[in-house]
Amino acid sequence: MLSRGDLTDAEWAVLGPLLPVSNNRCGRWRDHRQVINGIIHRLGTGVQWRELPEPFGPRKTVHKRHLRWSTDGTWEMLLQRVQAAADAGGDLDWNVNVDSTSVRAHQHAAGAPKKPPTTPPRSSKGAPQISPSARAHHPAAPAGGGGAPGEALGRSRGGLTTKIHVAAEGRCRPLSLLVTPGQRADCTQFEPVMDKIRVPRTGLGRPRRTPDSVSADKAYSNRKIRTYLRKRGIRHVIPEKKDHKAARLHRGSRGGRPPGFDKDRYKDRNTVERAIGKLKQFRAVATRYAKRGYVYLGTVTAAALLIWLRS
Repeated sequence: MLSRGDLTDAEWAVLGPLLPVSNNRCGRWRDHRQVINGIIHRLGTGVQWRELPEPFGPRKTVHKRHLRWSTDGTWEMLLQRVQAAADAGGDLDWNVNVDSTSVRAHQHAAGAPKKPPTTPPRSSKGAPQISPSARAHHPAAPAGGGGAPGEALGRSRGGLTTKIHVAAEGRCRPLSLLVTPGQRADCTQFEPVMDKIRVPRTGLGRPRRTPDSVSADKAYSNRKIRTYLRKRGIRHVIPEKKDHKAARLHRGSRGGRPPGFDKDRYKDRNTVERAIGKLKQFRAVATRYAKRGYVYLGTVTAAALLIWLRS
């Protein structure tokens, strides 16, 4: 019997064929559906791994699989494949909106070892198949180490915080995700989060990486970002800051023309805020418990995958 939050038969029909399979040489995976339901339970409740209920199987198995899939890029691969299926069916709105949100880190999220994490041995029984062209997006070893900044932990007046940078499509679903220390400025992460948009084709062809348009708030209003979007041929709607406008007017004709601004398009920027709201419905996302930054990013990516499956 399904418990609250478990994968439904319809969701499993979409996700099941995309999961790694065993080659029967090094043992078999424990039932994927049971383990993923355990990960979903932890996502929704934020419970400690050792407190997982028995129906989800051994807690160590559930924890280790989430750790492995966060390390080797499996969660990101699954998210991209679900996005590809939606794009092939015409269910992906390429009017993208970018924003960020700060997340309070629990005190247990601090104290990770300062040396970079090692990559768990990739078992031949279910390693995800990653094409050579996509291998650059799935590094051999996860980033981290060097103290709190290396693990995407920053200090603010409220204590330890992490910031999630999100690019969302027009139907309130995350396209790409990035985590940084909480004090990191939004504008510095605009290009990295845009470069992570990568929706594969179901047939032949390169992955799509260029949206139809991009919208963002004043935090992203600077010349570097506008030049980046202009070079890529992406229409954008970013309001101009008051001080930027005053400086441009002060220079007269040398200040150039004001940037274009479509009020109707800017109204759709709420889609990224609603996507962030959906992510924070998962308690393991709304509060960071993971010590390692790549494990927390895997947690956020797994939550984004569920949003796509249930949309």
